[in-house]
Amino acid sequence: QVQLVESGGGLVQDGGSLRLSCAASGRTFGMYAMGWFRQVPGKEREFVAAISWSGQSTSYAESVKGRFTISRANSKNTMYLQMMTLKPEDTAVYYCAARVGAPYTDYHTSNQYEYGYWGQGTQVTVSS
Repeated sequence: QVQLVESGGGLVQDGGSLRLSCAASGRTFGMYAMGWFRQVPGKEREFVAAISWSGQSTSYAESVKGRFTISRANSKNTMYLQMMTLKPEDTAVYYCAARVGAPYTDYHTSNQYEYGYWGQGTQVTVSS
């Protein structure tokens, strides 16, 4: 059974930091692009960050650029999202996703519909 499991969410004050993890099991995603998305109730799920298989190529939503850092440890089949200087508007359920296709390339995408595997989400709440 293929699973992506997020962890590390929680309640933090405005300006605080959190580190999310996404652990994969059931198959290896080390050769594929992965990404983080987030969703607030009543709103569309939105792109946060994406990373190529090697970790050398990344992209970010403008709203998080300079504050969030995406990374991965393929030997551990795990991806991370370091979130700094958090703001109340960062409050959301955060999802990790894996895109199976274009292995061992620098390709990564903000298009959620290209991702075939998703985690169950972890809540991040930033209080003002």
